[in-house]
Amino acid sequence: MLLRKRHTQMFIRILPLSILLVTGVAPALADEARVAVAANFSRPAEMLAEQFELLQPHAIELVFGSSARFYAQVQNGAPFDAFLSADLEKPRLLTEEGFAAADSLRAYAIGRLVLWTAEPSLEIGGESLTANAGGKIALANPKLAPYGLAAREVIDNLGLGEQLADSLIMGENISQAYQFVATGNAPLGFVALSQVGRNGVIERGSGWLAPAELHAPIRQYAVLLNEENAAASAFLEFLRGPEARRIIYSFGYAMDAAEP
Repeated sequence: MLLRKRHTQMFIRILPLSILLVTGVAPALADEARVAVAANFSRPAEMLAEQFELLQPHAIELVFGSSARFYAQVQNGAPFDAFLSADLEKPRLLTEEGFAAADSLRAYAIGRLVLWTAEPSLEIGGESLTANAGGKIALANPKLAPYGLAAREVIDNLGLGEQLADSLIMGENISQAYQFVATGNAPLGFVALSQVGRNGVIERGSGWLAPAELHAPIRQYAVLLNEENAAASAFLEFLRGPEARRIIYSFGYAMDAAEP
């Protein structure tokens, strides 16, 4: 279900009355958008929303959770104005089903998967999966979360599916997988690079960046759910700009995502 909600204040820029009388230009009306965000993208989304609100008269409320849950909630009338998914399938289905603006579907990032431990200064690699001495390995549910599916692909492509079958514990999304490891309930887990690193450095614990050839690219797409919400439209447009891309890149996401 929903994991986290962040409320922000709305900032309204008011031009001096004398300027309005001379130019006849009215200030942009401020709006507030409620944005559903895939859990892996929580850290960059918070920074992006803060930067957006410095530049725009609008406000952004972020709600974090699994892409699959958000997809179901939108179908059932949840009042979201935009959706930043961890994959292409769910936002594309929403456009096909009439819940989202078809021409708004855009890629915004390619995620990176990390095998991670909360213990600092450890050498972590693919061999760590079998050197875990029967310890649990956390991952997001592959049926619900694209990062979980990618983790499953890494395990299978390393030929470890049967060997690790009894060692895997699954969270609903990547945030729960992270919590399993951070709290010591699992010594290892597959998490998003953005959860544990910044600017190419693992900031928390130790990790191994899963080679891209071991799993399909984790292409993440955004879509507009409410065309009448000016804040949502402006925020999605902001995501495509250079400042937003700099922030997204700093959290380890690749930026060469192809359009659908």
